[in-house]
Order: sequence, then C-alpha cells, then structure tokens
Amino acid sequence: MDKIAIEGGIPLKGEIAIAGAKNAALKLMVASLLSESPVTLENMPAVADVEALRGVLENLGVAVADEVESRRVMTLHAASIASTTAPYDLVRKMRASVLVLGPLLARCREATVSLPGGCAIGARPVDIHILGLEALGAEIGLEDGHLHGRAPDGLSGADITLPRISVGATEHLMMAAALARGATTLRNAAREPEIADLAACLNAMGAEIDGAGADTIRIRGVERLDGATHGVLPDRIETGTYAMAAAATDGEIEMTGASAAHLAETLEALEAAGVEISDTNRGVTARRANGRLAAVDIETRPYPGFATDLQAQFMAVMATAEGQSHIQETIFENRFMHVPELLRMGADIRVHGGSAIVNGVERLLGAPVMATDLRASVCLVLAGLAARGETVVNRVYHLDRGYERLVDKLAACGARIERRTA
Repeated sequence: MDKIAIEGGIPLKGEIAIAGAKNAALKLMVASLLSESPVTLENMPAVADVEALRGVLENLGVAVADEVESRRVMTLHAASIASTTAPYDLVRKMRASVLVLGPLLARCREATVSLPGGCAIGARPVDIHILGLEALGAEIGLEDGHLHGRAPDGLSGADITLPRISVGATEHLMMAAALARGATTLRNAAREPEIADLAACLNAMGAEIDGAGADTIRIRGVERLDGATHGVLPDRIETGTYAMAAAATDGEIEMTGASAAHLAETLEALEAAGVEISDTNRGVTARRANGRLAAVDIETRPYPGFATDLQAQFMAVMATAEGQSHIQETIFENRFMHVPELLRMGADIRVHGGSAIVNGVERLLGAPVMATDLRASVCLVLAGLAARGETVVNRVYHLDRGYERLVDKLAACGARIERRTA
C-alpha cells in the first residue's frame, strides 16, 4: 500500500494549476444518462472517483471516450441504456453512484442501485433522495442493500421542500425533474457553485431550470434532452487546500485557474489569520502576510459558509497558529478522525462532540500517521509540510479519489515529498 513521505519545514513557493471540480464533474457525468446524444465535458479532473464512476456508467451502457490528446476532455454517449442495475461491486467505491437512480427512473422508468460506500465521515443517508423521488411519483423499495425504483407512468413534477439542506439530493432531484412531466419546485435547496454548474449543463442540453444557486429552484420538465459541451468549473476545495498549504509553510502559491468568488468565507477566515489573498489575472495567490498566524474560530455551514471539506485542512493550519481556535463541525458527525493523528505530531487539540479546541503550538514534529478519509489525508500532508522532520502518511489511496497529482504539484513548489510503494 502506497505512502507519502514528507520532509517538512520548507516554505512552498510557485504556482499550481487548479483542476476541474471533482464534486461537479461526477454529477455532470451522471447527467449524460438523461440524453441519447453525446455530452462532452471539458476540464475534467484526473482523479480516482471519476474513473470509478466511469465504470458504473459503462456498465449501464454509456460509451465513455477521452480525447486522444487530452484526458481532460471526456465524451459520454448514452445512446441506449443496456442495464438499469448498478451493482454493489461498482457502486461501493463511491457515494455519488447513487445519483444514477433518478436519471434512470426518468428515462427508463425503472432502476436498481446498490446503496453506496465512500469515506467513513458520517452516516450521510439517502433518505432525502428517496423522499424527493417518491414525491415525483417513483416507487422506491429497499431490499438486500439495494434500492429498487419504479415509475410505471413516468415522473411528474411536484413541489418539494427538502427537510434539510443536501447537496446530493438537490442535484439528484434536479436531474430527475428535468425529464418529469410538468413543473417541479425544490425548496430549501443547496446553493453550492457545483449545483449552478450542473444546471448550466442541463440547460445547455435543453432543460428549463431557473434559480440554481439560490434556495428555491424551479424546473419545467421537458420530453427529451440533447447533447452539449460543457466546461467543469475549477475545484474550490483544491484551491482552498493549496492556499492553506501556503499559509501552513509560510510560503506563497498562485493557484492558476482558481476563483476566489467560490471561497468567500473560507478566504475571509484565512485573511483573519494573517494570510494575504489576492486576485491575479490568472487566478488567486495566497501568502502569509507577516510572521506567525493568529488563531481564528470557524464553523462549517452549507454554502456560502465555511466548507466542511476544508475543515480538516484549516485545523492543520491552526495547529501552529498563535492562540486558541474553536472549530465547530455542523455537517458531518465523524469528521474529526484526523485529530488523533495530529496529536501524534505534537498538536494540542481537544474534541468535545462536534467541537474542537485547538491550542496552537510553536512547531509540529514529523511522525508516521494514518489517513482515514479524503480530507483527513490532505490535512496530514499539510501538517507534514509544516512540521520539523519526516512525516509518513499511510493509506494515501484516499487522496487519489479527489486530488490530481498532489505530490507532483507540491514538489513543483519546493516541497520535499515523494510517494513510496510499500
């Protein structure tokens, strides 16, 4: 099993090209199920989750082709659906696979999808997805770990209020409603930029969706969708991660292709800590403004709040900040699994339920640590970059799910980092 070895204490300086957003790309790939015509996606990230979903879609009959000269361009053609079953051995690798259920019901009126796997950062149930699809007229049953869906008369528009904000459910129901009869209104919808990106692609395919990016989305169902070409928006989580790498190491990194507009509250927290954030004509630059960082309190919240996917990385930054910071996690109940590993590196952190109190120390010390999920993995990499001595991060296959060429990108900025095969 691969591991990443880091010799820390080196300020990172240079530029890093930001890839297309993994969390947008996956949903755009699923949207190809809604049309018999080809959907071409540009700026695709080269990450393991994309390849895992590719396998799921190919099993359903989608022809997936990469542009010969650039794997960043992918064309998906669901001319016909060969199977309406997404089996466990494919779906277990990633949670986004469950989103094929709605598009298959909308197009084929039946579907069987295994309950998904993914990172162990909380229950993340699919109950809201099921409630929404049932409101659209689907019949959903659970048997032997599989969701069995039927919509003999097709899906029909409905007025749906989500009981809690859910990015996945918002995207799932928006796709299903695009081919439903009549109008659908989604209330208490998630507002993430990736949702607006998905809506833009669906509209280019012929859907009629208004309000994506606000808390109320209106969809007027159409009989069919066509093909389209769509560019994936830049990954705001990757952008925030590398901005924090610059902060943690007292370095300076320009994230080319990045958008500061998608990270407002996160960047405000970094600026309050003493990180200078500036827009450039190519993206965003982050550098520590003056000396040791200051402790800052954060609370994860749905967009446009501080992203839960950046909480672990921010904790790594706060581990060596001056003073005490309070980090409140409100999205997932098990998202402090990186804390015991940071403690091994000399961090001073106490966890009380969904709250962590971080007392900044002068310096972290390198140590062997174990990654538990995607964001915890990169948190430990950031901690290793800032620490004195060698840090070895084990079980780094999590990183491959969401970060493209992480070791190469950091090494290009001066990091002493290498991937080792055990």
